[in-house]
Amino acid sequence: METRFLETFLIVVQHGSLAEASRRLGVTPAGIAQRIQALEDEIGLPLLARSGRRVRPTEAGLAIVEKSRRVLSEVRELKSLAHDDQAFGELRLGAISTALTGLLPVGLRRVFDTIPGADIFLLPGTSAELYNGLLEEKIDAAILVKPPFAIPKTLQWDLIRSEPFVLLAPPELAKTPAEQLLREQPFIRYDRSNWGGRLADTYLQSLRILPREWLELDSLEAIAVMVEAGLGVSLMPDWHSSLFDNLRIARLPLKNAPIREIGLLRPRNVRSNRLIQAVLDAVRT
Repeated sequence: METRFLETFLIVVQHGSLAEASRRLGVTPAGIAQRIQALEDEIGLPLLARSGRRVRPTEAGLAIVEKSRRVLSEVRELKSLAHDDQAFGELRLGAISTALTGLLPVGLRRVFDTIPGADIFLLPGTSAELYNGLLEEKIDAAILVKPPFAIPKTLQWDLIRSEPFVLLAPPELAKTPAEQLLREQPFIRYDRSNWGGRLADTYLQSLRILPREWLELDSLEAIAVMVEAGLGVSLMPDWHSSLFDNLRIARLPLKNAPIREIGLLRPRNVRSNRLIQAVLDAVRT
């Protein structure tokens, strides 16, 4: 039995979709179906039930989910033990969208150039989703916003960067005071279900400002494009990426601006710590 069949099965179960597994693994939908079929032939029972475009695990599928996760974890541990004196092996790394477009492209290039044996699987998600994925051992580490609660002692937090919030506005409004813009201009809100969005909401409450809100989005990239189009202003962390930096927008400083902290969160006892440390050092450079 090939471990990639188990990995494919778990990703299909997690997302309920062969198409989504295809996108995340970079394998054709036919290839995903062939892997599942091969695993079902090996087990001798159907593992997935299909309903339209969605799939769900059968009773047999549910019965092997947790054991499959443990098997894959043990295989990764074997690889790490064999290369105990160096950064090597597989790493399941979660990352928020701004890390995927800002910190990770150059950082991962450094890792792959210096550690040919590295095999890194990226899982995008919100900070809350990635935190839960870490607790459930679906990923080995995550680059996310610092949790708004005490971090358990079983986890290690390493700060990567601190991003003060700024007011994003069209360039023609750059000389208008930030608080005036927040009171008068249409407001595009950073989604409050995100940990970073809660910081923006708390800041507005501290100023006792009820903005003319008309949009609430969870993508900072989308918010920035909306601001560039003259559709409003927004509070967001001062992050940078090659895509973001080319937009025609003004970043206005805020008094007593909240800070979004981006860091890497990992279990203290994870076997792939050397590879995680290599990724952390690369994105900090």
